Amino acid sequence: MNVTPQERQATQPYANGWRRQSEQPSLPEVHRTIAVPGKGSWMRKMLAFVGPGYLVAVGYMDPGNWATDLAGGAQFGYTLLSVILISNIMAILLQSLTARLGIATGRDLAQACRDHYSKPVSFALWILCELAIAACDLAEVIGSAIALNLLFGIPLIYGVLLTSLDVMLVLLLQNRGFRYIEAIVISLITVIGICFAVEMVLSRPELAGIAQGFVPNKQILANPEMLYISLGILGATVMPHNLYLHSSIVQTRQYDRSIEGKRSAIRFATIDSTVALMLALFVNAAILILSAAAFHGTANEGVAEIQDAYHLLAPALGTGVASILFGVALLASGQNSTLTGTLAGQIVMEGFLNIRLKPWLRRLITRLIAIIPAVIVIGLYGEKGTTDLLILSQVILSLQLSFAVIPLVLFVGDKRKLGTLAAPKWMLALSWIVAIVIACLNGYLLYGTIFG
Repeated sequence: MNVTPQERQATQPYANGWRRQSEQPSLPEVHRTIAVPGKGSWMRKMLAFVGPGYLVAVGYMDPGNWATDLAGGAQFGYTLLSVILISNIMAILLQSLTARLGIATGRDLAQACRDHYSKPVSFALWILCELAIAACDLAEVIGSAIALNLLFGIPLIYGVLLTSLDVMLVLLLQNRGFRYIEAIVISLITVIGICFAVEMVLSRPELAGIAQGFVPNKQILANPEMLYISLGILGATVMPHNLYLHSSIVQTRQYDRSIEGKRSAIRFATIDSTVALMLALFVNAAILILSAAAFHGTANEGVAEIQDAYHLLAPALGTGVASILFGVALLASGQNSTLTGTLAGQIVMEGFLNIRLKPWLRRLITRLIAIIPAVIVIGLYGEKGTTDLLILSQVILSLQLSFAVIPLVLFVGDKRKLGTLAAPKWMLALSWIVAIVIACLNGYLLYGTIFG
């Protein structure tokens, strides 16, 4: 009698290290839709893998990061640049692990959790992840609404409602092919980069101070206020939904499925995400540098809200262009995060629950979860309420992060699951250090946020 792979998996539940067998690929509508040349130069192959890393990088420069970077620069000058650098190195390591998991196993992180853990545990992880995505979506909604208000004077409530229209944009791009989404995201990242490059020229920062700021300073640990903002920067940098997103979208490439082909794909995907995250490092560092150059040592050292920074930049730098560029970059950041949040939401729901919803319905549900609390808070508390919501969204993200990082590190170190493609011991050792540091810092940040 012939036995199917699924039936064999059912009778041997831990064959190949997995409790269950995934029934369909991640993001099936775009799975293996982008060709990778089998022959040709190294650069041609590399270009075929360029794209997913930039979608991931969006999460590291979303509106949720801006408040902590602004506060750090205004209060402490360039000192906390080292914290941004360290958090970015952590991000590079973790994203390389997600690419390895997706390419080596053919599963995204959500599918891997479902196929490894019992149903109750998997369901609990799904609930936590959905809360994190809703929190991230909330930050995107608020960031875009603030940008629309600052640039065009659109009231915050109307700006929040306008963000629901992005459902149509995402659907249009998905129907035209995954490369279109990547092209839009890279274009918006370019806009953000250009805006902050011009801001750097206008603000005339101290180059010696910047260089010194990238060197870790023991004062960060000695000063409680500096330490707390540093924890905020670390907690807001690594986004849990990015781990699910990256492990899925690396599978949009038609790489060779042999061991050597997968090994090559892991290498190219890691290069892609590393280069993209270096751009995210530039953006986050630029926000802090701009804030330090414009506000540190002045009467505006206490600035921490995005709206205040927008209004104060023009007089501080002597030109209205500074504020306009800041607003344009914020709007591009919010819209970029919207595109990647859509995909992450789809990956998480389909991966954990193995169900399919129409994309417009899935996006509308997620967006309403973010819009409803934003409208209520803005209606009751006005602009001040948006800042509190941004802080709340980062706390929720921090709380969920370890529930994504720890399974990821467990999976990529398991040779039963990844075989010879499992992460080497030195990489696992670093990954566990990062996982423990993130868990401790985010726990401390959560405690400090709740109990002051």
